[in-house]
Amino acid sequence: MRQIFDILANDARVTPEQVAAMTGLSEAEVRSTIEEAEKDRTIVKYKTIINWEKLGNEPVMALIEIRLQPQRDVGFDAAAARIYRYPQVRFAYLVSGTYDLAVLVEGKSLHEVGAFVSEKLAPLEGVQGTATHFLLKRYKEDGEVLEGGEEDKRLPLTM
Repeated sequence: MRQIFDILANDARVTPEQVAAMTGLSEAEVRSTIEEAEKDRTIVKYKTIINWEKLGNEPVMALIEIRLQPQRDVGFDAAAARIYRYPQVRFAYLVSGTYDLAVLVEGKSLHEVGAFVSEKLAPLEGVQGTATHFLLKRYKEDGEVLEGGEEDKRLPLTM
């Protein structure tokens, strides 16, 4: 079954018929596996990667490191939940190191992202400090080179 998920993770547009042909499984088995995975949220979302720079309206993004005070019985989970529920937060990860949480925030301008950090994020209970790093250029996202990448000359991995 791992083969099905590897294929979908690489290309969400592949059809169950194509997955069946690639894996040697029946189409019914592939469809059933996908439906069950969608139901139990093993498959959370299908996604398209857009090179916004080519469209001329690239959003402003910032990687924010957040130092948190863990809470009794819930650790970092309660504070993380308050943070990741904001619509500006695209990704949120508990990390090791100097900071506890790394979040990727998106806005329309530097001012909008700065205001989010200073007015919404930093004042939250349990937030002890933040460090904001604005993303200047995206080269690669989700394993895909966005622009100007050299053609991959490696042989494909087969199973």
